[in-house]
Amino acid sequence: MRFVNSYETKIKKLVQEKSLTYSIDTMGCQMNENDSSKYMGILESMGFRKTTSDKANLILFNTCCVRENAENTLFGRLGFLKKRKLNEENVYIVVVGCMTQQRHILEKIKESYKFVDIVLGTGSMSLFPEKLYNVLFSNKKEIEYIEAGNEIEEDIPIIYEDKYKASVSIIYGCNNFCSYCIVPYVRGRERSRRPEDILKDIEKLAKNGYKEIMLLGQNVNSYGNDFKDRYTFPDLLKDIEKIDGIEIIRFMSPHPKDFKDDLIEVIRNSKKIARQIHLPLQSGSTKILKEMNRKYTKEEYLTLAKKLKAADPEISLSTDIIVGFPGESEKDFEDTLDVVSQIKFDQIYMFIYSKREGTKAAKMEDFITNSQKVERLERLKRLYENELPLLNKKMIGRCYKVLVEGKSKNNDEFYTGRTSQNKVVIFKADEKRIGKIVNVKIDSEHLWYLKGTIEE
Repeated sequence: MRFVNSYETKIKKLVQEKSLTYSIDTMGCQMNENDSSKYMGILESMGFRKTTSDKANLILFNTCCVRENAENTLFGRLGFLKKRKLNEENVYIVVVGCMTQQRHILEKIKESYKFVDIVLGTGSMSLFPEKLYNVLFSNKKEIEYIEAGNEIEEDIPIIYEDKYKASVSIIYGCNNFCSYCIVPYVRGRERSRRPEDILKDIEKLAKNGYKEIMLLGQNVNSYGNDFKDRYTFPDLLKDIEKIDGIEIIRFMSPHPKDFKDDLIEVIRNSKKIARQIHLPLQSGSTKILKEMNRKYTKEEYLTLAKKLKAADPEISLSTDIIVGFPGESEKDFEDTLDVVSQIKFDQIYMFIYSKREGTKAAKMEDFITNSQKVERLERLKRLYENELPLLNKKMIGRCYKVLVEGKSKNNDEFYTGRTSQNKVVIFKADEKRIGKIVNVKIDSEHLWYLKGTIEE
């Protein structure tokens, strides 16, 4: 389905007359960040100018529902805006994203936050201009629930805040139904974008000076499974490799169960695919993995990690780990620590299990106390932080290609970028280097970042 904004001209005239502005508050994953870039594109095509949330006329919340604290954050921020909404003219509040794809959230907004103007779910971006038109011209509330469907919206205007790195969605939805995860219910089933649409987007980005591409999907290596013709994720990677101007290709997140040898071979032979693979573990216990419906065992995960390292010793691994899943025993948790000790991840996103209404795990009995969960999280954190300096020290004295992203946030004297392994590195440079690929020799490690020198 091609995106068509038939309300653009009418809305733009009003927006320019009133000098309306907008802000976007994004919660959650990179898929949400990508969606927010599209909402930016739609709003700016209609004349809105971006500003801070305390001054904006239109405040859009792009929500996440993976963890409970996201709900608390949203409702707290909505409550804070109530006074502005009731006392000021030309203030419009919009809530979109995964959270609004849940009926109980929708009902709560209807009952307790009646001042919200527009609520739309994940597959309703094409409806946004029409809903906004009705709010602006008729002061009509637009709260609508639409089941996550099979349509893919193409040609949506998009604005990237970064000038050299961009994310491109390649597949939407999920078919895996992990027992703890709400994503299949709020994002729908897997739908792969046609390769010609993806390649067209990336070619356009390359012509506009972008150097690094992040391919996005709930399960990127499921890409193409819904095609009648045989065109897979490895095929897509090989075609992107051919695009002149693109120097770095990253992707997330792949599912371990779908990480086949042909994909490993493409990574091994590629000169552009980054040497950092995000490989969600979730638990190191085969028993817990079965309860999670992850469809691999501890041993299968370890074998896959070793295959990747064997394909290229330069590859670093990052992962996600859930601590305190219902039924997790001390032995189960020790299995997780064992996997972490064996693989030595360069980055771990670790979370205490958060119950999500509507998932299978939400009905499981949970005998683990909160203090036990916190204690386990601290043990995992200590193990990771004890091993990280050893991984960093191995990089000292070596040279890596780095895209210069801009000035360091903490020190104006230095500029920053990331190695192929996704390690943050700072180094002395000048503004002429921004957007360029440079060779950086690593001089020292500082746990969360490296320090280096540009090699001419």
